Amino acid sequence: MSRVALGFKARTGRAILVILAAGEHGPQVFERSEVALLPEGEFAPYHAAEDLEPLAARQHVKRSIRSAAARVLVGPGMPDWSTDEILAVHFRMHKAEGELFRDVLVQGARECGIALTTPPQKSALDAAAKLLGATRARLDAELAALGKSAGAPWGAHQKEAAAAALVVLNGRR
Repeated sequence: MSRVALGFKARTGRAILVILAAGEHGPQVFERSEVALLPEGEFAPYHAAEDLEPLAARQHVKRSIRSAAARVLVGPGMPDWSTDEILAVHFRMHKAEGELFRDVLVQGARECGIALTTPPQKSALDAAAKLLGATRARLDAELAALGKSAGAPWGAHQKEAAAAALVVLNGRR
């Protein structure tokens, strides 16, 4: 059986998943997909709560977070803002939702006993290149080759998920 590695890129309400398998001639894209992190019809909990009354908004966000954490089997961190403080500033909603979905993936993986590698969000590709002992140009070329074999879509999010999987596949922590 081939060794495989999973790479996730958290997005609002979903995650991009790329699974790489160790092949005879190097890593191969085994699977790529989008994984829903919230129930059907849900997308961005803080954005959905923006126009609700404060109590209803807090309850909605709390329900959505519980739902996301229960539905997934698998950055710089979040300031200690309350739901009211998050809803008061639109940028904070984006920050909170980004952290929420990364946290859901990390917590789910830990609960399943999956070893994690978590490169920094802002420089994921640079961090992956460093962990792989490669130049950024070499990593970019390898990701482009993987994308060519996988076909579209193969954008920035798929590349970041694939880079994370490459790090794991190569045994780098």
